[in-house]
Amino acid sequence: MDLYDVMRTTAAVREFTDDPLPDDVLHTILENARFAPSGGNRQGSQLVVVRDAATRERLVEITGPGARRYQAQKDAGETPWSGYVPSQVTEEQVAQTEVPDYVAEPLRRAPVVLVVCVDLRAVAALDKDLDRVGVVAGASVYPLVWNILLAARNEGFGGTITTMAIAEEPALKELLGIPEPYAVAAVVPLGKPVKQLTRLTRAGVDQLTRLEHWQGGPLQE
Repeated sequence: MDLYDVMRTTAAVREFTDDPLPDDVLHTILENARFAPSGGNRQGSQLVVVRDAATRERLVEITGPGARRYQAQKDAGETPWSGYVPSQVTEEQVAQTEVPDYVAEPLRRAPVVLVVCVDLRAVAALDKDLDRVGVVAGASVYPLVWNILLAARNEGFGGTITTMAIAEEPALKELLGIPEPYAVAAVVPLGKPVKQLTRLTRAGVDQLTRLEHWQGGPLQE
């Protein structure tokens, strides 16, 4: 596929057919995705490739608490798991909320689930002393995750970045034997999409850009 076509049609895929994702195709995906950049080219990422059904079922259980809180906050009109605005949702509301099927089913139905980890010794967290949620360290791992999805699209497969399980990271690390000082950055189900979107809706360049200053006008074509 043309690069721009891949970039413009790589959707978040959560519904999969029963088609397998063979090891040789997965290897091709990862062989190309591995050229993603990382801070200082330290390449601190590691992937756990999960196919076992029992392991994936436990992964669904671990995903539950984070997903339940997400949905409860969403139902209350909040931005779920906001790192900026404190939630007003009570623990009772969270407990009464059901986990949506769209959270669990991709982990069950996808032929492969990738658990993407990053060595915290290899990242440069330049914002770690700021009075806000840290985001900079993700620059050393999320380009790889996105490259995986782009490469999967190119091979006729798809997936999505999920992070709900990370709310229970100790249990996730115990399940997969992930050692310190690794952190889990994403859980990515991969498989053959039931339907591959050919057009995505995103904000335009005029909505993304500000010339020279926050008050500057948008970049024009």
